Amino acid sequence: MLVLIIVILYIVVLLLLSQVVGKRGSNAAFFTGNRRSPWPLVAFGMIGASISGLTFIGVPGWVMSIDMTYLQMCMGFVVGYVVVAFVLLPLYYKYRLTSIYTYLNRRFGAISYKTGSLLFIISKLLSTGTKFYIVCKILQMCLADKFIVPYVVVVFVTLFLIWLYTYRSGIKVLVWTDFLQTLCLILALVLMLLKTADMLQMDFAETTTVVWNDSHARIFEFSDFISKQNFWKQFLSGIFIVIVMTGSDQDMMQKNLTCKDLRSAQKDMCSYGVLFLPINFLFLSLGILLMMLYQQQGIPLPEQGDDLLSGIILKGTMGMPCLIFFTIGVIASAFSSADSAMTALTTCVCIDLLDKENDEKTRKLVHLGMLIAMVFVTLAFNAIGSGSVMDLIYTLVSYAYGPLLGLFAFGLFTHKQPKERAVPYITIASPLICYIIDTIVLYCTGYKFGYEMLMFNGLLTFIGLCVASVPIVHHSYKKYTNR
Repeated sequence: MLVLIIVILYIVVLLLLSQVVGKRGSNAAFFTGNRRSPWPLVAFGMIGASISGLTFIGVPGWVMSIDMTYLQMCMGFVVGYVVVAFVLLPLYYKYRLTSIYTYLNRRFGAISYKTGSLLFIISKLLSTGTKFYIVCKILQMCLADKFIVPYVVVVFVTLFLIWLYTYRSGIKVLVWTDFLQTLCLILALVLMLLKTADMLQMDFAETTTVVWNDSHARIFEFSDFISKQNFWKQFLSGIFIVIVMTGSDQDMMQKNLTCKDLRSAQKDMCSYGVLFLPINFLFLSLGILLMMLYQQQGIPLPEQGDDLLSGIILKGTMGMPCLIFFTIGVIASAFSSADSAMTALTTCVCIDLLDKENDEKTRKLVHLGMLIAMVFVTLAFNAIGSGSVMDLIYTLVSYAYGPLLGLFAFGLFTHKQPKERAVPYITIASPLICYIIDTIVLYCTGYKFGYEMLMFNGLLTFIGLCVASVPIVHHSYKKYTNR
């Protein structure tokens, strides 16, 4: 019953906040927030949007299998955020874009533009469905002590409530709700760390020493190049994952583009990019402490790392306060990942596919359609099931976002124009070829590609566009890109 009360109170706060912030809804407020968002507010809220349920549930469990080597990728993330801030943001602000894929229209033409937007829509639906599937599972388990709630009801009700507080003013409301949700996530993380250390009877100094000296505190892997955790694979993959999952992702960039000018957006991007590393270190430290607590309590470790945090809390081992903190964190992560995705998908469909940026009726219908689509995708992942949600999401990114990486890189670093009709075929062929190569290499050598597949996928798209292109005369190119 207490969990249900927490859920209801949290939703009421979000709905009240949406009424105050977004009472005068419009398409300009929904898509751009009227470009008046304070950059510190956006930066803090973006931490929660980047963390979401994926990190909250998945990262602590990764220490069971790969120790703290995930921090190698996080180091790459920091570099990636700097690249996005000083390479892509200036481009987007130069043209005052609402949908970032409008750049592809300016650079290549309508077919490439529609292709890039469709790639994002498919990729975002898949990645959000993966995140939301596992978070709704946890929510269902949180309610199971007093109520038997079908999974489909949890998914539909949660997404409906998200739709309810975003349908009027979209991104303008999300800037403020993300701030609240990030605050809840970080508060939940800190309180669970304190509670775990207290149960292990450790003070701050002892906790720091024990975590640092634990066998699972290994961060760097330089010796084994075959391993997916090799430093250079993880570091470089981290850079490119941020470039595609933030810099070429409408969901993540839409909030940054609500800042009043480029300088504010760059300060926002760099601020939360730097904070991403220490926050993930805390999540991994929590994972090490939880493994110690499992051993102290005589509880066998779960088979899947994703169950490390939820397993011990939902059994009541850590007490009611920790269950409350955990529930708040799960709710915040569920809402922060799905609300922005729903808004970004609506933006892309309205602006990129339908060319209805100023049609409020169309925007509301599309927003409702995105609600229905996300329900179906989440239920599909539940039917299929998955292993590690973290591993699954980055594997999806490697295949789905690779062509976007290739398209944007080709537009930025070449003066060529691809044959328009060839672009959709190239972006479909590239991930298919990657999958075939990965299968053949695994069969012949036993080597399994990791997240470096994203770079390879983007490179194949880039090469394909080069092959299908002709040089642009310099003055024509200048005229075309500035129109």
